[in-house]
Amino acid sequence: MATVEVILKEKIEGLGAEADVVKVKRGFARNFLLPQDRAYEATKSNLRHVAQLKEARARREAEELADAENTATKLKKLRLSIALSLGQGGKAFGSVTTADIAALIADKSRLSIDRHQLLLDAPIKTLGSFEIPVKLHPSVEA
Repeated sequence: MATVEVILKEKIEGLGAEADVVKVKRGFARNFLLPQDRAYEATKSNLRHVAQLKEARARREAEELADAENTATKLKKLRLSIALSLGQGGKAFGSVTTADIAALIADKSRLSIDRHQLLLDAPIKTLGSFEIPVKLHPSVEA
């Protein structure tokens, strides 16, 4: 099984991050990574260019981390309430989903939170107070 070295152009789950030099099977590189423009061959000239790409990635990741920490401090201060219609026996009509919560956060605080960042196991169908964790960055959770 022959392997080749490629330089990734973007993060690929289970393989590596942008500007990483990785060894993959020749067929995976030839049939998937290279045609979809997700990687390029690790030639001598391209390897020299990798250092610049890694510096840019480090700067971008530092900015993303700072933004995530700033957003986390704002979210920790935020308290929201949602009106829910109740039927007989205190059962709710419908439920509160991550999309509802993300829209409410955007409306009340002008923070842009994707619904997939909200770590809610199941939609909320009961009355009560809930603390919902938000995954803002791999190392920052609010």
